[in-house]
Amino acid sequence: MSNAFTRLAVLLTGMALAGCASLPNAQRLHQRQLEYAAAAGAAVKHFNFFTLYSWESLGDSQLAVYTKPNKAWLLDVSPHCLQLGYGNAIAITSYLHQISVNFDRVLVAGSPVPCAIREIRPIDVAHLKALQHPQHRIESRPRPAADR
Repeated sequence: MSNAFTRLAVLLTGMALAGCASLPNAQRLHQRQLEYAAAAGAAVKHFNFFTLYSWESLGDSQLAVYTKPNKAWLLDVSPHCLQLGYGNAIAITSYLHQISVNFDRVLVAGSPVPCAIREIRPIDVAHLKALQHPQHRIESRPRPAADR
């Protein structure tokens, strides 16, 4: 009986520690979501797509897609897109190099279900970078004169 209790205590402790370990990641993800939302413009119906430069998952229903280093789009996809937060590769459907709301899908490696694109918003990448790397104000004061 004591052995079973000890195993249960170890299991619960491990689960609690795992939850604590993921807290900074959850806070960081939330911060990234806020930064991207602040840098995103008004919703558009479509955008032209030739190359996927990079992408970043912002949870299980949102991602940022970069088509160039300075050109990005915030995509809201169907809720609870399987593996979006954990997948290591994506593909995006398009028609004649155009990605459209409610027509195209995000395909996540390892997920059998494609994710419908619900909303597209352009990202002001310069504004996003300013939010991510704010200029720190430096307070300067003249050095006091030395006593002679």
